[in-house]
Amino acid sequence: MIDVTDGNFEDEVIGSELPVLVEFTASWCPPCHQMKPVLKALAEEEGERLKVVQLDVDSNPLTTQKYQVLSMPTFIVFRDGEPVKSMVGARAKRKLLAELADVLLLRSA
Repeated sequence: MIDVTDGNFEDEVIGSELPVLVEFTASWCPPCHQMKPVLKALAEEEGERLKVVQLDVDSNPLTTQKYQVLSMPTFIVFRDGEPVKSMVGARAKRKLLAELADVLLLRSA
């Protein structure tokens, strides 16, 4: 899983050929810590179809404000440089995969 910043968000997320799942996270957010192993596993298992990155909201206020992120964790999926799906709150891997099914299916077609 890659850490992105205000400085490299454009290159890593907007310019990505793969769909990108961005977790907006914070060091003080317990549910964000719970998601770390889930996202790491997702990045390993779906790496050919989905890029998984995280952005610390406290260190990167410009991107956080641009996408109006108010709660952590917030997940935004970007495809072709545009946000296409947003989800708020920690969730089990199975539920996250179900919510990402349309993004993953479009990529594998």
